[in-house]
Parts: sequence; C-alpha cells; structure tokens
Amino acid sequence: MEAIVAALGGTAWTLVFFVIALSVIVFVHEYGHYIVGRWSGIHSEVFSVGFGPVLFSRTDKRGTRWQFAAIPFGGYVKFMGDADASSVRQGDVSGMSVEERRHTMAGAPLWARSATVAAGPVFNFILTFFLLVGLALFVGAPREEPTVGTMRAFPFEGPTLQQNDVILSVEGQATPDWETFRSVTEALKGNVALAYEVRRDDEVLTVNGPHPLAPVVGEVQIRSAAMDAGIVEGDIILKAGGQDVRYFDQLPEIVAASKGQPVALTVWRNGESFEVSLSPRIRTVDDGSGGFTERYLLGLYSGMFFEPAVRSVGPWEAVSGAGSSMWLMTTTTFSGLWHMIQGAISSCNLSGAIGMAETAGDAARNGAQSFIGMLAILSFGVGLLNLFPIPVLDGGHLVFHAYEAVTGRAPSDRALRVLMTIGLSLVLTIMLFGLSRDLLCQ
Repeated sequence: MEAIVAALGGTAWTLVFFVIALSVIVFVHEYGHYIVGRWSGIHSEVFSVGFGPVLFSRTDKRGTRWQFAAIPFGGYVKFMGDADASSVRQGDVSGMSVEERRHTMAGAPLWARSATVAAGPVFNFILTFFLLVGLALFVGAPREEPTVGTMRAFPFEGPTLQQNDVILSVEGQATPDWETFRSVTEALKGNVALAYEVRRDDEVLTVNGPHPLAPVVGEVQIRSAAMDAGIVEGDIILKAGGQDVRYFDQLPEIVAASKGQPVALTVWRNGESFEVSLSPRIRTVDDGSGGFTERYLLGLYSGMFFEPAVRSVGPWEAVSGAGSSMWLMTTTTFSGLWHMIQGAISSCNLSGAIGMAETAGDAARNGAQSFIGMLAILSFGVGLLNLFPIPVLDGGHLVFHAYEAVTGRAPSDRALRVLMTIGLSLVLTIMLFGLSRDLLCQ
C-alpha cells in the first residue's frame, strides 16, 4: 500500500482512500438491509453504491438492479413499493395483490421490517468485529518473554542485541516478562546504555544496548503535527526545543511548556540528522480517571530501539480481544459525547467529511494495518450513528416501528413527513457543524 500512496499526490490519495473506505462501509451497511430483507421476504428493486447518474448496473435473476453511481458518498437499497430510497413512505400499491404487498416494506410483518432496518448497523458492527479479529490473527501479540523482533536503526556503536534474542535480565535484574522488563528499565533511567543478558540460540551472553526508553518514535498519530511534518516510525528525537532528549517521556513536558508555540526538533534517521519545526495541536485525551483533559501534543507515540517479537494469536484470544475493543469504542464514544455536551471537552474533537477523508488518507500513509484499523473504527462509528433515534436514520425507523408495536398502528403519512423533514434538517445541521470543526479547528 505504501507504494500506491507514494504514487499519488496528497489530496489525491486522501480522496481515493476515503472513497475506498466509504464505499466498503456503505456496501456492507446496505448489504445488511438487502440480505435480511430478502431473507424476510421483502424484495429489493435497487441496490446502489453512490448517488446520481448510474455508471454501471446489472439486474440479477431475482430482479434486483445492482448499480454504481457517479457520486460515491453513500448508497441505498430501494425496496419494492417504496416511494423513495428512505423506505418510509409507500408508493402507489393499489394495483398489487395481497401476495405482492407482502414483498413490500410497508406490507411486510413488523418483525421483518424491524429486522431489515436493524441489519444495516448490525452488519457495520460485524464488519468491525471481523476486521479486528483479522488484524489480531495477522499481527499477533508480543511473546510472553521479552524477545527481540526487528531491530531499528539506532546511533549505537558496537555489538548489541540481535533479532530473536531473548532478554533474560537487564543490569543483573531478571526480566521474565514484559511487565517486569518495563519496571526494571524504568528504574534504570539515567543510564544511556545498559547490559543485557540474552539467550541467543543455544548460548547465554551479555551485550550492551541503548536504554529501551530512548526517544524512539514507535508510531505517528494520524492527522497530527508530526505526520504533517513527515516524522515516521523509527525516527529518533535527539533534541526538542533546544534541549537534549535522552528519554521519550521528556518530550511531553517540553511540548507542554511550549504552550502551542512551534517546537524545534532534531531528528536522526538512518544515519542522518535533520531539523524540523512542529506546532503542537491541542487535543483531548483520557486523564486516566474516567475524565478528559486537553494537552498540547505533537502526535508521537513511544517505541523501542527494537520491535518486540510476536507470537501467533489463537481464535478465542482474537475474538475476545475484538469484543473488548468494541466495548471500549462504545464507552469511549458515549463518554466523549457526554463530556462534549457538558462543555468539559471541546467540540473540535468532532470531525466532518473533510476530517474523515484526512483520517483515511493518513491511515493509508501509515500502511495497510493502520488503514484496516481505521476502517474498523469508522465502520463502528457509522453503525452506532445510524442507531441514533433520528428520523431518516435507521434508529428513527426503529422508533417508528416501536410506536407501531405499542399502538397497533403506524404513524400517519403527515406525521412521517414532518418528522422526516425535522430529521433531515438535524442530520444536515450535524454534518455542517462537523464540517465547520474541520475548517476552524486546528
């Protein structure tokens, strides 16, 4: 993917990968509506990815027209008997038989309509789940024993650690697992180089190496000052704000002291040093106690001078990890929204279409793994948003169905028209507000 990204210009690749991400998510969402509707006996007349003029279409043996349209920012399924793609208002069905009406959305039983509507968000959640499981199975997890994977370029002279070395101790202190390794090396801050006892093949030997908490960039946050400045994974920060940097955790203090003013960095990469100036951006982060706080950040995450060796992940571990990640997404989303409503965090944490496009482009720039992770998060967000009880969204349709289940009758056409107008206005307002955040927030 990196080669594809490099071949495209900045704006071009942002648009291309945003369209790819959106098309996948929309297709899965609408396919959920389509397939559950089909299983429930509701006939789909049109399955469209995109809006506007049709570029390509094909009608299958069931009579559903599958099409790609010119405006690739959305999609829809039009069921038999619908007046439009919203599946709320019914068209002229006066000439239909009772059996034919059963295959329309309006004529189907309430359970079939509700299942069909709910299937769109549910399929988004299913996509997120399978993407997270797939990532876990593909990427793996660090081995229990601290083991060296790929070595990163580092300005260190002399023999040092090698790939597949198992670190038995650091400065004579045993390190049987990663938690102990981290606590031991944290206590040894102050030493630029450390003595590592390692098991290499069939022998045990002692070698020197850099401190693992050295200022190595382990990951660059998407849509950050660091990514815009061209900082990449594996870079080493030698100086920040004119100060020598020996450990990564010195960076947050230097950046915070800048109060948003540009911070000059001296960066070492593959044997060469260069200067770059970054303007920290204020971001809302978890304060560790269930709340949020705003900090000036460059968008850098710490790494080590080597990547940990990984092991294969079993199916159950991957499934449970994906479930935990989705639960964390849910709680974080609602907590963030609640704090935003209270005014505890800035509305600049919201993104509109431009922000989502930039996120897709930056994730693609970081590689396939980052792009797939972003796709999982975005699909989850689309599914969750569609469950909000707003007319024109799937959640609004389910509210109408709940009203029908309680009262025994569907809302009147006049009420539906008014509610749909209100819902559409609300959705457009939210979209415009998100767009304003993209344009006004840095």
